[in-house]
Amino acid sequence: MYFKQFYDQKLSQTSYMVACQQTKEAIIIDPKRVLDEYKETADAEGFKITQAAETHIHADFASGLRDTARVFGAKLYVSDEGDEIWKYQNVPEETVFLKEGDTIKVGKVELSVIHTPGHTPESISFVLTDRGGGSEEPMGIFTGDFLFVGDIGRPDLLEEAANMEGTTEEGANAMFDSLKKLDNYPDFLQVWPGHGAGSACGKSLGAVPLSTLGYEKKNNWVFKYEDKEAFINELTSDQPEPPSYFAQMKKVNQEGLPEFKIRKIDVGTPEVLPGQLFDLRSKEEFKEGFKKGAINIPYNRKFLQFAGWYINYDEPMTVIADPDLSETLQKDFAAIGFDNLQLIVPSDQAEQYFNDSYKNIAPEDFTENAEDKSVLDVRSTAEYKEGNLNQAEHIHFGHLQDKEIPFDKEEEIYVHCQTGVRSAIAMSVLKARGFDNVINIEKGYTGIKEALR
Repeated sequence: MYFKQFYDQKLSQTSYMVACQQTKEAIIIDPKRVLDEYKETADAEGFKITQAAETHIHADFASGLRDTARVFGAKLYVSDEGDEIWKYQNVPEETVFLKEGDTIKVGKVELSVIHTPGHTPESISFVLTDRGGGSEEPMGIFTGDFLFVGDIGRPDLLEEAANMEGTTEEGANAMFDSLKKLDNYPDFLQVWPGHGAGSACGKSLGAVPLSTLGYEKKNNWVFKYEDKEAFINELTSDQPEPPSYFAQMKKVNQEGLPEFKIRKIDVGTPEVLPGQLFDLRSKEEFKEGFKKGAINIPYNRKFLQFAGWYINYDEPMTVIADPDLSETLQKDFAAIGFDNLQLIVPSDQAEQYFNDSYKNIAPEDFTENAEDKSVLDVRSTAEYKEGNLNQAEHIHFGHLQDKEIPFDKEEEIYVHCQTGVRSAIAMSVLKARGFDNVINIEKGYTGIKEALR
């Protein structure tokens, strides 16, 4: 048997390839939309990708499930569990819809299906047994967003991201029962999760890429609870705010997206810039000069996690960036289902559009008469609860486009996050909304606490 884990650091998302080395057949579990890595691996190992399976309808990235059928001719396997309103649509006619107890065979490798609802009603997991290797015992379990290293999938995304009222409580109840199913499996069973640290699909995911069931039973907080009500209270409290693009992902992953293909993107400096404008320069460059209305998301490994809060899927996009990033940007945006990048304005030619700037203030200077200043805290709710300035108003940085800002537009407003990264993004959003007298506090709440000492 062949096994490989693929980790997308930008989305903290994990997919897998399993192959039978005797028959050269391979399956991809939870494929991402850009398929290059899978093809490279299959070609290098001499495998044919014959199948693809998905643990559930994902909310945090654009699925590559249907593209595996288009590109590789793979047969698809998807859940047929859960509510009628969350069934897969627009999949090939030969797609297999799975129930608990069903089996997928990849040559002499066997994947058994168990229904593990909680994160979503249709969620399933795959228990792998290497029959070709002579084993009668299962080796591991692909848990998707059910069980993570150190955590468990959040049950509130359907309610928070898709506005399906009442599903949080239902999901938490189901998750407690799903956990009990793991009592039927040995402690040596490897756990292969769908996400790692940094994902918003849980609140305390570990950075280790895999684990064992026995280790998780001893160390994962979710196995400490025998009382269902106490478990539900803990599971549903202090979950991170889900990025706004999650709602779009649930929709497109249920209904399907067009096949992803690299396009030639226009590069230039036209008089009118089409659609929404994202400036991918560093926050240091941006603050010195920018086009008002641009959202500043520096291009780094957290780019997608931040950009996903602000993308309008109904509009084309212009970016200020290095044109050499064209192909990479298309792949990045494809990972969250956005295919409408229209124009790249070269960073070194963008100055002609600049008509605004903003100021930073050192935390030491801010803390002088700080109690008399208007403060906007743009951290997460959990961070805010841990400690905050008494006079601060709190709005999560990702909600600044759609929430009412509790200040007059002429008022001098001091903005901070935890360390200064998210507040810089917030500055661009506030400027775009017409708050011209905003000042960014360097080093954020961490710096403020140090200065107050």
